[in-house]
Amino acid sequence: MITGELKNKVDKVWETFWTGGITNPLTVIEQFTYLLYIKGLDDNEKKKEMDAELLGIEHEGIFPQDKPQLRWSIFSNMGPDEMFKVVSQEVFPFIKDLGGKGSVYSKFMKDAIFVMPTPSLLARVVAGINGLMQASNTEGKKDTLGDLYEYLLSKLATAGTNGQFRTPRHIIDMIVKLMKPTPEDIIVDPAAGSAGFLVSAGEYLKENHNDMFLVQSLREHFNQKMFHGFEMDGTMLRIGAMNMMLHGVDNPNIAYRDSLSELNKDNEQYTLVLANPPFKGSLDYDSVSDDLLKITKTKKTELLFLALFIRLLKKGGRAAVIVPDGVLFGSSNAHKSIRKEIVDNHKLEAIISMPSGVFKPYAGVSTAIMIFTKTGAGGTDNVWFYNMRADGFSLDDKRNTINTNDIPDIITRFNNLEAENKRKRTEQSFFITVNEICENGYDLSINKYKEIEYEEIVFEKPEVIIENIKNLEEEILNGFEEIEKLLKN
Repeated sequence: MITGELKNKVDKVWETFWTGGITNPLTVIEQFTYLLYIKGLDDNEKKKEMDAELLGIEHEGIFPQDKPQLRWSIFSNMGPDEMFKVVSQEVFPFIKDLGGKGSVYSKFMKDAIFVMPTPSLLARVVAGINGLMQASNTEGKKDTLGDLYEYLLSKLATAGTNGQFRTPRHIIDMIVKLMKPTPEDIIVDPAAGSAGFLVSAGEYLKENHNDMFLVQSLREHFNQKMFHGFEMDGTMLRIGAMNMMLHGVDNPNIAYRDSLSELNKDNEQYTLVLANPPFKGSLDYDSVSDDLLKITKTKKTELLFLALFIRLLKKGGRAAVIVPDGVLFGSSNAHKSIRKEIVDNHKLEAIISMPSGVFKPYAGVSTAIMIFTKTGAGGTDNVWFYNMRADGFSLDDKRNTINTNDIPDIITRFNNLEAENKRKRTEQSFFITVNEICENGYDLSINKYKEIEYEEIVFEKPEVIIENIKNLEEEILNGFEEIEKLLKN
């Protein structure tokens, strides 16, 4: 999370938008993103120019040599009126056509609209972003953009109509660390939003497999084929795509798609699903792909998405997804059939129960992380359950930082499951056999299996308590007598 001076500077830029007449939070984030993207293009170009000069090789840049004004470093030093003219009439058309028609840039930017109403607002926002980046350099932040996005998106105060809400960055990072993406993985999020899971997976690979970028085939895989995300909201689609590009992925496969419809033909194409699909959505049967309904006949999006994840994965592919608690213990035929499918026909590995405050202030729903591997031939034996009680933040609407945090423990224990075999059900984590799960109607709620250890409280005998009260009363009366004597003197 961003803190201190950097947070204050983001707040000031946000306030500048609002006082300048742009009050829709999504529009603010979108315009903010375009400008960050434009600045990022110039910053990346500068790095490439320096590398080329150092190596003594020629560099063919993305900016035309006869139009230096397209670069952030040039137009940001212009007066407000000139800057406004250059950005609106030259820079925006340039980034929309960057790379030619059909390029990844033009695909996401073709519907981008520059809506800054006045030169003075643009000038103040540009100055604010310059100050922002200086502050981030001072703080030595390695992933300013990721944290900045997290903070910007936290300003979206309400959930979307399809049950969309932002997944907290630290929960995303935890899930990615649990799954440990590899350089060969093909990763998909069918409800991508701002692409938080894909960005986090990319950052994990940079930190833990940096040598992959020395191998041309792996580097090309990372930039061209590794990351896939589907989204139905046009604004979030652009924000997610630019988020990926700003994090160094040249060609993210972010596309407009209704993941649950017949039009989504993807089948056994991916090795890793990371997702927080919409909860509480309800669709008409006619609009849902028939092969998903065969697995679980339902209108509930949270169940249909689980069926979709199974279809999308290659054999041996893994999934780590967030589900509402109702998925784990719901008694309808649709609920039971999807749980039975995962337990009987694939390998369910873990259920990590999360407290209901994790998604506040957007929603108070209790959720869990479900981790499974697609096998098509069963394989579930012992399922690991963990009862997360704290995630490092208060569980109220304020979500202030606190010291209690189970996330490091979850990651450590999941990476060493052999040591969990002797854990009792009274502890925070334990194993349950597949036979017991089947006997309990495929109930995957941790409350079904955990045991609570009650400590017997031994009270003193009533006569002892009465004697203690009498002694206290006597001491009080003696005290009053002492005070009276002092007052008389």
